Amino acid sequence: MVFVPDYPIRSERLRLRPLRERDYEEFHALHSDPDVARYLYHEPHDRTATSELMSERMPLVEIEYEGDRLSLAMESTETRAMVGQCTLFYKSEDHQQGEIGYLLLPKYWGRGYASEASIELLRLGFEGMKLHRIIGRCDARNAGSAGVMARIGMRLEAHLVENEFVKGEWTDELIYAMLATEWDKLAR
Repeated sequence: MVFVPDYPIRSERLRLRPLRERDYEEFHALHSDPDVARYLYHEPHDRTATSELMSERMPLVEIEYEGDRLSLAMESTETRAMVGQCTLFYKSEDHQQGEIGYLLLPKYWGRGYASEASIELLRLGFEGMKLHRIIGRCDARNAGSAGVMARIGMRLEAHLVENEFVKGEWTDELIYAMLATEWDKLAR
């Protein structure tokens, strides 16, 4: 299977599309922001690390094999500004599972953009790729991210206590999930 979405993916206020060179400044602002990196595995990126990451992410526009992912810019339809980045991972072919993820520039937090983009990622996974189950994970301290997953109808499946040692401390992880049958009920 080769899955290539029909770009751009449109929602009410966003266009999800492949990253482009002209996104560099917003991409760097996103990946260098300490507030964005707070609950991630890495520290804020310098310009060299941002360039390397962008070069790695720009070609991620189709899914063919387990382990592949889409890495897309979230662009405001109103301003054409890149407001964040979102990802759909193909986690398991045998078990038909995926994972979603998202990052937003802090000035766009609290506006519903992560929820809007995540719904489109779920649609791609369930309707486009015919996945059985999609998860989302976050640091348990990240109430904003947990709230996004709850608002879009994902259910909290696990609270893993001190399961990872990140940035010098033990952290808890929340795992949210949705099944295709649950998506079918929500999408009606």
